[in-house]
Amino acid sequence: MQDKISIITPSWNSEKYIIDTIRSVQAQTYTNWEMIIVDDCSSDKTVQIVEKIAADDPRIKILRQLVNGGAAKARTRSMQAATGRFIAYLDADDIWKPGKLERQVQFMKNKNCGFSCASYEVIDDSGNKLYKEVHMLPKVDYVGFLTNNLLQTVGIMVDTEIVDKKYLVMPDIRRRQDAATWLQILKAGFDCYGLDEILAEYRRAANSLSSNKLKAVKGIWMLYRDIEHLSLPFSCYCFIRYAFLAVWKRIYV
Repeated sequence: MQDKISIITPSWNSEKYIIDTIRSVQAQTYTNWEMIIVDDCSSDKTVQIVEKIAADDPRIKILRQLVNGGAAKARTRSMQAATGRFIAYLDADDIWKPGKLERQVQFMKNKNCGFSCASYEVIDDSGNKLYKEVHMLPKVDYVGFLTNNLLQTVGIMVDTEIVDKKYLVMPDIRRRQDAATWLQILKAGFDCYGLDEILAEYRRAANSLSSNKLKAVKGIWMLYRDIEHLSLPFSCYCFIRYAFLAVWKRIYV
């Protein structure tokens, strides 16, 4: 019998993408899953769209926040409502390949690991491929992630029989809450094993944080100093390595 996978999806004004995101979950070859969508006070038709799809598929559940609290609170509420052994993360504008869940669960069981990330490709706001692939390293530890921010939410999966769910409670911050959570897990001693197969599509919107280089740089520095409370010298070391690897990847990858 398949172990259940709980899919964590925060949504906010996601009517443009949410149907494609849900359909990519319904198309999975692995069928024992639940998708818990926590809507963060959308003002568009996101809730109505999800409710209509959920009426025909009881594996899809929607919870509604009373007050807009950001992605961290939405993901944490979804995680706390989860009943599956495995936790997988999928934002409301991203897409999975059909074999993503099946392949990643198999990979984690073979490795006997509690934390993994699959490789992914990048698409634009309209779903067009940008011909950029992000390939996972075989294994990433705490310092490795500080200096090479490869892990992306769309590829993450956690086995809660190995990693306690307390490490999945996201810090209540508006930016980099996902990266801060992966650092919590890594700092607890659970390395992230990389599954180097393109199993997901990460949408990079024109106005997204990752597309704004200055905001991205500020976010990385905030992560070092305000979230992880790294010393100034070590923060500088990590940032220099991060910047060097970012330039190297842009030139050679």
